[in-house]
Amino acid sequence: MSVDQPRLRHPAARIHVPVLPRHGLAATVGFVAIAASGLLCAKWDPYGHKIAHLFTTRSWTGRSILDSAGSASAAPSWHGAWSFARSYGQAVWMALVAALVIAAAVEALVPRRRIVSLLTGRSTFAGTAVAGLLAVPCMMCTCCSAPIAATLRRRGVPTSSVLGYWIGNPILNPAVLVFLALVAPWQWVATRIVVGGLLVFAVIPSLARFTTREPATSNTAEMPDDDFALREAPMRFVKTLLRLAFTLVPEYFVVVLAIGAFRGWLFPLGANAARWGIVAVIVAAVAGTLVVIPTAGEIPILQGLSALGLGTGPLGALLITLPAVSLPSMAMVGRALSWRVTLAVAGIVMVTGLAGAILLAVLSFFT
Repeated sequence: MSVDQPRLRHPAARIHVPVLPRHGLAATVGFVAIAASGLLCAKWDPYGHKIAHLFTTRSWTGRSILDSAGSASAAPSWHGAWSFARSYGQAVWMALVAALVIAAAVEALVPRRRIVSLLTGRSTFAGTAVAGLLAVPCMMCTCCSAPIAATLRRRGVPTSSVLGYWIGNPILNPAVLVFLALVAPWQWVATRIVVGGLLVFAVIPSLARFTTREPATSNTAEMPDDDFALREAPMRFVKTLLRLAFTLVPEYFVVVLAIGAFRGWLFPLGANAARWGIVAVIVAAVAGTLVVIPTAGEIPILQGLSALGLGTGPLGALLITLPAVSLPSMAMVGRALSWRVTLAVAGIVMVTGLAGAILLAVLSFFT
């Protein structure tokens, strides 16, 4: 054999097939299809019909969900617990199912490096801003966004971005802003936009920098492109969905029952609260952070309390705290975010609620 004859190589060594990008693209398309379908059924279509109805009537027809558990002076009772849980479940079950499915799809179909890279900006504020903007079309309440937030954190997304997504869903919900604009004073809408925007895009990233030790940015280049193969995605989706359903839903249901049972203690604001002065503002900030409501559930509550003569201060506090977080949603994200971070978020939401009270009181002078 001549020394100039080229050496033959194994055929497999001559060809490199980039299968991962193709698999990653297919998985991403699958995730988008699942997420869009779930949001269309649970959020976009129902809210579109609701907005069209409100454009015609300019009146909110639903009652406060807290009334199903009894009055503000109600004693703890099993009847209140079950009635509230049933009413709340009827209001949110479709959105909760969609949230669990989307969370499982994030785990099974979205490459880890891509989701972390997308939600990790050059700074804590940049990453939180991206997450907050991605929350806008999801339109979920705090409890329904909690499974997705917990999954994002387990996938390695920075805490600040997870918080931006979790809080951004209920606070920046564009459908609720339209609802408010159609049935409530403009001051309510302005307070929600200004204070809610500051909470998501300024307060939350600042809080995360002081409560977590993780770096502001993650080196996604050091991550494996992903630990997933497309053929394994269906089984991983099913396993994740079952894990979320059997770990989050039971504790969620128990806490919702407890809120219904102790509604009179947790949310004592009623006709007498109009005479409480500044105490009513503080109670509103605390109570609004603890109780749970479905999407837009704050509107009939605020309208009812306003009709009873409650001042703009407590109403402004509830306008921010009622949708932002709740005891059930904190229970669902506590292990993923850490209880220290979760409790810090609850505290900062209460403080931000006081800011909402001040702003709404100031804006009420402009009619």
